[in-house]
Amino acid sequence: MTGIRVGSSAGARHRSLITNELTLDRPSLWLPVLARSGGSTLVARGVVVSVSVRNPPPRAGWALSLCAAAGEGGGSFVSSKPPKPRGFVGGPAADPARARAEAGRRARGRLRRYCAANRLTRLGTLTYAGEGVHDQREVRQHVGVFFRNLRDSLGGEPMPYVWVPEWHKNHGLHLHFGVGQFIPRGKIAAAWGRGHVHIKLKSARLPAGAGSLAQARANAGYLSKYVSKTFEAEDDPAKERPRGLHRFDVAQGFTPKTTRIWATSRAELIEFASGAMGGAPERMWFSADEEEWEGPPSLWLQW
Repeated sequence: MTGIRVGSSAGARHRSLITNELTLDRPSLWLPVLARSGGSTLVARGVVVSVSVRNPPPRAGWALSLCAAAGEGGGSFVSSKPPKPRGFVGGPAADPARARAEAGRRARGRLRRYCAANRLTRLGTLTYAGEGVHDQREVRQHVGVFFRNLRDSLGGEPMPYVWVPEWHKNHGLHLHFGVGQFIPRGKIAAAWGRGHVHIKLKSARLPAGAGSLAQARANAGYLSKYVSKTFEAEDDPAKERPRGLHRFDVAQGFTPKTTRIWATSRAELIEFASGAMGGAPERMWFSADEEEWEGPPSLWLQW
């Protein structure tokens, strides 16, 4: 049994012991802290490895999903209503436009966290020669072959990546992808073998000395624009995404883990998250500042 202290003033007031589950010296509060030892968060390949939690208490409160590897967390107020039964399937959305906007926001968030956690700092583009390809399933087969070829050319080790399709006005589909290491352009061209390739480090417009996290977030910003376009493309029946295909795809085994934090108030939630991350967030967003917000009270934090 090892004593654990989280950073910042919040951590100074909340100590815990990690055994088979997390316990706190304040039993009315539930905080799954990130285990820290000697000032270093215990992580492996972007995955927190020393966190154990109990189920949250069955009462109203604030909950935050903290993705430490990506340096961000999002949460909202959770009512004390009983959860929907497993297998529950809702009907059509009352507001399809709003549902679509929310789906886009969630997709962009998942992509951003994956890019940031895996430090995918380089943005590449794959295009087809000739008239291009318009079959979305065929494109996905080609991309699968491309990444297998690319991985083999780099020694065969698993590598994180993300890719997003984009419709060209008159040329079918082309593809944008993100990786986190330098790869010679020649190897990318050889692995693709179906047309032209382009790749660059996303450091433009960033402050001098910006690190890999800032570069990965900038890269995610560009890729997120292409994810948004997948929603727009579906207004055209010829470009509608076949059932079962994702808006973007990632390498398996690199999805960042999240830790659930519970608190009785928004301020307490921010305090606990700051303690877990070792400092206050650099950016915060609150739904209370949005005039047209219709969902539950929510927040987003970034370090």
